[in-house]
Amino acid sequence: MTTPNEAMAGINQILRHLVECGLADDQNFAFRRPLGGGAEEIAFEGAEAVSVALRKRAYVTTYDQLMEARAFNAKMADGALVQMTYTFVGREVTRHRLAYFPSARLDEFQKTPDVYLDDELLADVVGRTTVSFPFRFDYDESEERHQQVVHPKCHLTLGQFPECRIPVSAPVTPAHFMDFVLRNFYDTKMHRNADALPADTASFGESIHPEERRVIHVTVPL
Repeated sequence: MTTPNEAMAGINQILRHLVECGLADDQNFAFRRPLGGGAEEIAFEGAEAVSVALRKRAYVTTYDQLMEARAFNAKMADGALVQMTYTFVGREVTRHRLAYFPSARLDEFQKTPDVYLDDELLADVVGRTTVSFPFRFDYDESEERHQQVVHPKCHLTLGQFPECRIPVSAPVTPAHFMDFVLRNFYDTKMHRNADALPADTASFGESIHPEERRVIHVTVPL
């Protein structure tokens, strides 16, 4: 079972790796802070601004506000923002929010496409045929919020659709989240960036309800 210290260390190890290999060009490292009542949060400077992403407004406005507040753990080389926050009570994870917000603009690509097309990774990420979209993995152990299938304890939301909650089998660790991001959106034929992530065997216990297994869902490695 992943502990608060392990979650924080895992995030920071990932950030150092992303910067060292050139996948990220800015970062805010994770830290622990008390919330009261025995709870504590693994957060980052600027995390207070993540709520703007839940408001009904144009995506470009959301992205700009997140950038202005530096509300990210990592800013990827293509401008995408990565956010990872966890809440623990003791050694038990009670909530998490793991989000990916692609750049709202590809103006630089439009102005100087040759710069990006010479870089295989960025050419794939910001190419003219690519349609970027935000997504996030949310977890909340609360039984009050949980509705079988409709609102799974852990779920994947794609494209900011308010009723998109794809069931996920268990809370997602930092390593599993970043593996998902790199493997599906930053790997190329020549560069398998996900395979180069620091080794991590952390995991959380399953939270999926049997009825949620009866629909299409995401399985987290344990």
